[in-house]
Amino acid sequence: MISKYFFALAVGLTLGTSALAQQAAWIDAHGRPVPETEARRSINGLAGSLLVTPDANWREKWDTPANTVPHFNEAKTVERGQQVFVLIFFSNPKKGVDGRADLTCDLDAVRPDGSVSSHQENAVCYQGELKGDAYATYLAAPVIGFTGDADDPAGTWTVRVSLKDNLSKTVLPLKTSFTLK
Repeated sequence: MISKYFFALAVGLTLGTSALAQQAAWIDAHGRPVPETEARRSINGLAGSLLVTPDANWREKWDTPANTVPHFNEAKTVERGQQVFVLIFFSNPKKGVDGRADLTCDLDAVRPDGSVSSHQENAVCYQGELKGDAYATYLAAPVIGFTGDADDPAGTWTVRVSLKDNLSKTVLPLKTSFTLK
């Protein structure tokens, strides 16, 4: 149901960890590059990733010291009444002469029949000074929450995010999905 989507600003969730992204390409815990997917890719130096997680404590998991790599569970299937969160990660945005980054996002939640459940343009993803290495992984401000209600259609729900680095004029399209049972 559209009212179950929310776009919340997760202020202060900019603690980075370089274990996930380096040189604007995603790597695993052993430093090996991982293949790009629709949900995890990089363009023009900007790297982005989407994750659907059932972890209600995602903020607590993220808000740890920079040398602690958080572990998030991934949800591919969602039961009715279960809440999941779509987290948007990024790395290596262009910084202005003032050391600040300027990222916005277009956000779309799409029902199984292809109709748009929720749409938002130019949501603030990150604006400000990067606290840490530009190649560290940062969490964008919008966090998309979803709870499948009884009247929501079962099937594959898709989340599309256009991560926009306004300083480099780079648009990074990302897409992920989950199945509502």
